[in-house]
Amino acid sequence: MKTRGSQIALTIIFVLFGFMLATQFRARPPIAENLKQQRAEELSVLLQVAEQERDTLRTEVASLRDQVADMMAGQNEVKVLQAELQKSMILAGLTEVEGPGVSVEMNDSTRQASPGQDPNVFLIHDDDVQKVVNALFAAGAEAISVNGHRLVTTSEIICAGNVIIVNGARIAPPIQIKAIGDPETLHAGLKMRGGVVDSLVLWGIEVKTRVEEKVVIPAYSGSLRLEHVTPVKKGGAM
Repeated sequence: MKTRGSQIALTIIFVLFGFMLATQFRARPPIAENLKQQRAEELSVLLQVAEQERDTLRTEVASLRDQVADMMAGQNEVKVLQAELQKSMILAGLTEVEGPGVSVEMNDSTRQASPGQDPNVFLIHDDDVQKVVNALFAAGAEAISVNGHRLVTTSEIICAGNVIIVNGARIAPPIQIKAIGDPETLHAGLKMRGGVVDSLVLWGIEVKTRVEEKVVIPAYSGSLRLEHVTPVKKGGAM
């Protein structure tokens, strides 16, 4: 009888234990569901962090775009200033230039002076060179050189005895004059009837003119010292 009672007690104990386990399993969510919920929470946190980083990057990109725009605007201003400076240097003759134009070569006359005639009339003088230069400027020349010396607003062509001086340097025939501009217009300005070339040829001065596809004129290399000229101050007191 004791054995039977013991069996019944064990049976009751196992039943109760099984009931407790079943109740525990029902009360506890499945592991897969726990993992899902946990993963969803982690993803939600990661999404929030990603959104914050995205917003921060958008702000940085906008700031960088503004900086690039400012830099581009500054570069454009620099380019404009550089172009203006280059143009001013060209106009002032301070930079080497090239372009289409004409070349002129002048040589003394080979004629012999008649008895009592001044032989100097058959030689090239400063005013002869100046007349050719003036004719070229009048025809629209943008840059002119005489024997490699660039002419600017302060240039002078003068005579010292039998020597011609340009920008303080002595030159002698053959006189090489180069000019940049519209070739046909420059050539026509020199060769016009009764013009400078015709007047020189009358005295036997040799003048050869030639249209050039490319003329190179050096920069002015003389003194730029100014003693009396100063810029006008705008908006100042009178």
